Amino acid sequence: MHKLTLKELSAQLQARKISATELATLFLDRIEASDLNAFLHVDRALTLAQAQAADARLAGNEAGPLTGIPIAHKDIFVTRNWRTTAGSRMLQDYVSPFDATVVEQFNAAGTVTLGKLNCDEFAMGSSNENSFYGPVKNPWDKTAIPGGSSGGSAAAVAARLAPAATATDTGGSIRQPASLCGVTGIKPTYGSVSRYGMIAFASSLDQGGPIAKTAEDCGLLLNAMTGFDERDSTSLQRPKEDFTRSLNQSLQGLRIGVPKEFFGAGLAADVEAAVRGALAEFEKLGATLVDISLPKTELSIPVYYVIAPAEASSNLSRFDGVRYGHRAADYKDLADMYKKSRAEGFGEEVKRRILVGSYVLSHGYYDAYYLQAQKIRRLIAQDFQSALAGPDRQCDVIMGPVSPTVAWDLGDKADDPVANYLADIFTLSTSLAGLPGMSIPCGFGQGEKNGKRPVGLQIIGNYFDEARLLNVAHQFQQATDWHLREPA
Repeated sequence: MHKLTLKELSAQLQARKISATELATLFLDRIEASDLNAFLHVDRALTLAQAQAADARLAGNEAGPLTGIPIAHKDIFVTRNWRTTAGSRMLQDYVSPFDATVVEQFNAAGTVTLGKLNCDEFAMGSSNENSFYGPVKNPWDKTAIPGGSSGGSAAAVAARLAPAATATDTGGSIRQPASLCGVTGIKPTYGSVSRYGMIAFASSLDQGGPIAKTAEDCGLLLNAMTGFDERDSTSLQRPKEDFTRSLNQSLQGLRIGVPKEFFGAGLAADVEAAVRGALAEFEKLGATLVDISLPKTELSIPVYYVIAPAEASSNLSRFDGVRYGHRAADYKDLADMYKKSRAEGFGEEVKRRILVGSYVLSHGYYDAYYLQAQKIRRLIAQDFQSALAGPDRQCDVIMGPVSPTVAWDLGDKADDPVANYLADIFTLSTSLAGLPGMSIPCGFGQGEKNGKRPVGLQIIGNYFDEARLLNVAHQFQQATDWHLREPA
C-alpha cells in the first residue's frame, strides 16, 4: 500500500478498501522504524485524530481527491500543533499559534499531517548538513547527502515514509534534493504559492512546491496549494487552474531547448549520460531538440549569493532573543544578550550568509554589489524570455541536468562552502527569473564509493507553464520506469 501513488491511494480510500486511519498508521510505523533522520517532530495522536476526521468526511461523501492522504511538511512551514524549528537551534521549541497558508490549504483538502521534515537551517544549504538536528541520510545510500535544503522532504518520499511532502525552493531546494533522491518535485512560478507562514530566507526568491513520486501526484498537490492570498504581498491574483488538465497530451512537435551552458566543464560524465538518454527518449516521443544559449548562466552564482544573503540578513534580524528565538542564559547587558543569543542560536552557514548580506547592503557597497546583482538578475531573466517567449521563441521548454554530480558523500564538502554553492549552478538562474522548474528521475550515476545514485532531469518552462511541464514529465514517466525505482 505504501508504494501506491496519490491517485491510487485516493481510489483505495474512496472505495473504502483502506481507511485514512489505517493508512496514517502504516506510514507512522514506517517513520518510527526509519533511521534517515528525515522527521523532526511526529505526534501520533495528532495525526490519528486528523485521520479519523478524514474518515468521517469519506463516510459522508464529502471527500475530495486528497481527503485522507498522508502528507508531511517541511519544517519551514509553521504549524499550530507541531513544532516549527526551521532546522535551527534558534527556534528549537517554537510552536506557532497559526498555520501557514499552505498547511491551511492541505488541511482544508482533508490531508493528514504525518509530521515536520528536517531541512538545512533556515533553508540555507544544498546538502541538509546544515540542520542543527543533524543531517538527513539519502535512502539510496546512507553515506550520501540527500540534497538540500528540502532533504527531509525528498528522502521521506523516496523511502516511502510519506507519499508526498511540501518543500520550498529558493535557489534549487526542491529540484536538487528531488534529483539526488530519485523523486519528482516542482517549483512553480514565483508568487503562485503563498509565502504566508513560510519562514523567510530570501523573500524575492522563496517559493513553496510539492515533492512526490510522479508528475501526476505533483499536479494534484499543486491544485491544492496554489492560489491568491491577500496576506502575502507577493501572491499573484490568478484564477484557479487544474494542473493535471493536459497530462495526456501528445509531445509530438514539442521543441526542447538544450542550453550549451548546461553541458560544459564541471558536468559529471555519468550525469550527462543519464540526461542525454532522457533527451533521446523525448525524441522518441515526438519532441525536437533545439540548441540554445543562456549566456548569463555562469553569473547566476555570484548574483544569487549577493541577493539571497542580503535578503536573509534583513529577514533574520528579527531573531534576536527579544522578539523571536533563542535567548542566551547568561549576559551582561542588552547588547551582550543580542550577541550571545544570535551566536548560540544560528549555525555557521547562517552566520556566514548574514555577514555577507550585511556587507553587501552596507554603505559604500550597496551600489557596487546589491544593485549590480539586481541588474544582472534582469539580464538572466531576459535570456530565458529570448528562448521561451515572443513570436521568435526558440523552444517550448528547456531541459538539462539539475545538479552537476550525483549525491556526494556526507561530510565531503563540509569544509568548503563554495563547493556547495557551485552545486547550484543549473538551478539558480530559474529561481532568479521566477520561472517554474521541476526535476524528474531519469537514471543513475555511479557514486564515488558505494554504487548507484539517482540523476534528475530538469525541465524549465515560461511563467505559469506548470501544466505543460507536468504534461511533459508525465509523458516521460508513462514511457519509462525511473520514477518507479525505489531504494532497497
